Amino acid sequence: MFQAKIKADILKKMIDIVSPLVNEVKINVTPAGMSLRAVDPAHVAMVDLSIGASAFEEYKADETEIGIDLDKLASVMKLASSGDTVEMELDDVSNRLIIRIGNLTRKIGLIDTTGMTEPKVPNLNLPAKITVKASELLQGVKASESISDHIALTATEDAFELFAEGDTDTVNLKLPKDLLIELNAPEKCRSLFSVEYLSSMIKPVKGDQPLTIYLGNDNPIKLEFDFADKNARAIYLLAPRIESE
Repeated sequence: MFQAKIKADILKKMIDIVSPLVNEVKINVTPAGMSLRAVDPAHVAMVDLSIGASAFEEYKADETEIGIDLDKLASVMKLASSGDTVEMELDDVSNRLIIRIGNLTRKIGLIDTTGMTEPKVPNLNLPAKITVKASELLQGVKASESISDHIALTATEDAFELFAEGDTDTVNLKLPKDLLIELNAPEKCRSLFSVEYLSSMIKPVKGDQPLTIYLGNDNPIKLEFDFADKNARAIYLLAPRIESE
């Protein structure tokens, strides 16, 4: 059994977070809420997302799995206005997800989850923790997109820095500790990442919302943020690009 009502904006946010990496997902449903974990086809990035039952206006569920095509779900959610409430119900007989927005009803055929494995979260030792306003970081990443396909992130005890270098141009964004929400870097940490992936991960976090970054040396980066009034959380992992000597 699965019946729920949720604000359209929260469901749209979930799609925005996951769809840059994968089109098809297995959603784990429990009485406590919903969660999913997926890796992109290139095995460069992972998303780990959870939405607690308290994020919903109404929520009743047993333990089950829902395999869904995010493109189909996104096409339905385009019909919903900001502030609309979306009703969802699992039809076990027809293996469809019934979605109601106002007077509109759409039934989406579900995907077989049998072959959809659950990726494991690697155990990482990432010594630096930085919490920054999303808009600050996005500005630097956007500026880098036009000059390079990779970007270096560095954390020291005094500042967090972003640097990108192209054939002729460079971008440098340096945020001293007093402009950050939090900075804890017991040692200097630096890693190189894909601008395209990093950009898609930051875009769902709006304006001055806090985004927490865990950074190491030539290690994956971990990005973490809350949404739905802190009743939901998204975590990204992105593999580093190793610099050639």
